[in-house]
Amino acid sequence: PPGPLLQNPTIGLCFLLSLYGAVTQKTKTSCAKCPPNASCVNNTHCTCDHGYTSGSGQKLFTFPLETCNDINECIPPYSVYCGFNAVCHNVEGSFYCQCVPGYRLHSGNEQFSNSNENTCQDTTSSKTTQGRKELQKIVDKFESLLTNQTLWRTEGKQEISSTATIILRDVESKVLETALKAPEQKVLKIQNDSVAIETQVITDNCSEERKTFNLNVQMNSMDIRCNDIIQGDTQGPSAIAFISYSSFGNIINATFFEEMDKKDQVYLNSQVVSAAIGPKRNVSLSKSVTLTFQHVKMNPSTKKVFCVYWKSTGQGSQWSRDGCFLIHMNKSHTMCNCSHLSSFAVLMALTSQEEDPVLTIITYVGLSVSLLCLLLAALTFLLCKAIQNTSTSLHLQLSLCLFLAHLLFLVGIDRTEPKVLCSIIAGALHYLYLAAFTWMLLEGVHLFLTARNLTVVNYSSINRLMKWIMFPVGYGVPAVTVAISAASWPHLYGTADRCWLHLDQGFMWSFLGPVCAIFSANLVLFILVFWILKRKLSSLNSEVSTIQNTRMLAFKATAQLFILGCTWCLGLLQVGPAAQVMAYLFTIINSLQGFFIFLVYCLLSQQVQKQYQKWFREIVKSKSESETYTLSSKMGPDSKPSEVMKRKY
Repeated sequence: PPGPLLQNPTIGLCFLLSLYGAVTQKTKTSCAKCPPNASCVNNTHCTCDHGYTSGSGQKLFTFPLETCNDINECIPPYSVYCGFNAVCHNVEGSFYCQCVPGYRLHSGNEQFSNSNENTCQDTTSSKTTQGRKELQKIVDKFESLLTNQTLWRTEGKQEISSTATIILRDVESKVLETALKAPEQKVLKIQNDSVAIETQVITDNCSEERKTFNLNVQMNSMDIRCNDIIQGDTQGPSAIAFISYSSFGNIINATFFEEMDKKDQVYLNSQVVSAAIGPKRNVSLSKSVTLTFQHVKMNPSTKKVFCVYWKSTGQGSQWSRDGCFLIHMNKSHTMCNCSHLSSFAVLMALTSQEEDPVLTIITYVGLSVSLLCLLLAALTFLLCKAIQNTSTSLHLQLSLCLFLAHLLFLVGIDRTEPKVLCSIIAGALHYLYLAAFTWMLLEGVHLFLTARNLTVVNYSSINRLMKWIMFPVGYGVPAVTVAISAASWPHLYGTADRCWLHLDQGFMWSFLGPVCAIFSANLVLFILVFWILKRKLSSLNSEVSTIQNTRMLAFKATAQLFILGCTWCLGLLQVGPAAQVMAYLFTIINSLQGFFIFLVYCLLSQQVQKQYQKWFREIVKSKSESETYTLSSKMGPDSKPSEVMKRKY
C-alpha cells in the first residue's frame, strides 16, 4: 500500500530500486530475442538492418520468430540504377556497381555504390580504341565477302569449301592479332547482323590453376580452361577468340557432311562458331572444351544429332565428327565436347523410319492383286454395253485413277535419283491419288442420290446434273490443288528416301487435308444412306422385287465403306498400344481396295454375271469350232462328219 511506503523512506527507496531492476531486465530480454541481421529500437522493438527486410514486411516487430532476409537491390521493385555502362551485383546485405568491360571509373576504382558520384567512362587508351576499330573492320570485311554472290555462285563445291576455310582462318588470325595488341582491354565484344566476336586476354598466367573462361556470343557459349589458353607461355599475354557466324551455315551447309546415311535428311541446325587461341595456334587441348549451341529450329529429341567441326583435307574441307561428342540436347540447345579447336556446328538428321518387312510384303501383294482386279474391272466397264450408265462411268474413272496410282507407286516410289525424276513421280502420285479420292467422293454422292431415288419420284434432273459435273470435278479439282502446291513449294516434292511429299512446312497437308475432308464427307453420306434404307425397309409392303433390290443396295452400301476410302481413318488411329494392329488393318484393307471394287461392281452384279457367262459360252464355242475345223482339215475334204466326230471324241 502506498501509505506505509510514504511513511517509511527506506522501504520506499528499496521498492523503487527493485522496480527499476525489473524494468531493465525486461528490456534486456526483449533485445536478446531479435533475429539475426536485426537491431533493437527504443529497447522495445526490433528492426532489420540496412540491406534486409522482415518476412512479414513490417519495419518494427516484436514477434520472436520473425526473420530478416537479404534485399536484392538489382531486381524490381528496387532495381538500383548504376548509370550507363555499368551493371549491378547483389551481395549479402548490400550491393555494388561495376563498369562493363571497356569502361572504368575516373578514380580507378573497380566498384562503386553511388551512381550520382561515379560514372563509367570509355577508356581513353589509343590502343584500345584502335583495337575496336580493327575488329569492326574485320567484321565489315567478312560481311562484304559473305554477301558477294558472285564469289560463291561461280565456284564448285570443292572450291567453295577451300574459300570458306581460308576466310575462317583469316578472321581468326586477325581477331587474335587485334586482341593481343591491346592486352589492357581484357574483354572485347563486337557484332553485326552477320558475325559476333568476343575475345579475352590473359595476362596473369592463370593465377587460379583450375580457372575456366566462359565466352558467349549470339546465344552460343564456350567453356575452356585457362591453362589451355596460355599453353605454358609465361612471357606475354595470351588470348582466346570466340566467333559466331549468323548465316555462314547457308554456304558450308550439311551437303559438306559425307558421313551421313543417304536415307537421312541432314541439315545444319546451329550457327557456325569458331574458337582459336594465340599467340600460339595450337589446336590440341589437355581437356576438352564445352560448346553450347542454340538451335536454329526447335526440334524433338528423337532426331540424330552430330557435333561436327570443319576439317581440312587434301580435296577441300568438310564437316567431320572426329574428336567431337554429344553431351546433352533439349529442344532449344545442344551441348558438345571437343578435344581440339576449330570451327564447329550442330547437324541434325530427320531419320527415316525402319520399315516393317511384313507390312512391305502385304503392301506389294495387296497392290498387285488390286492392279489385276482394277484392270479386269476397267475392261468390264468398257466392254459390257448392258451396264454402261452414269454409275459405270464413275466406277471406270475411279478404277483407272487407282490403277495408274498403284502402278506408279510400285515402280517409282523408290526411284530417288535423279532428283528431277523423283519430283515428277511425287507430283504425279499426288495428282493421281487426289483424283482417285475425288472420284470416291463422287461415288459417295451418287450412292446417296441413288438411295434417295427410292423416295423421290423425279430423279432424271439430278442424274443429268451428275453427268455434267463429274468430269470437271473429278479431274479439275485435283489438278488445281497440285498446280498450286507445285507452284508454291516445288522443292518439297521428293524426299531423300521416297518420291513423295516432304513433311516440312506442313506440306503433307496438301494431300492429307483433301483426303480427310473426302473420307469424312463419305462417312456422313454413308450414314445417311443407311438411314434412308432403314426408313424404306420399314415402310415396304410384301413386294418381293422391291425388297430384294433394297437389300442388295444395303449390302453394296456396306461394301462401299471400303470402296469410298472411309477406312483411311484407320491411319489416324495408329497411336498408342494399338498402333501396330491399326497399321496392319490399314495396309491390308486399303491395299485391297481394287479387289473390293471388282467384287462389288462386277462379281456381285447380276448383269455382269450374265455378261461373263455369255462371254464364257462364246469363248468355249469359238474354241470348239476351232478344234473341229483343225480336225476336219487333217482328215481331208472327203471325210464325213461322223468320222470327224469319232476322231474328235
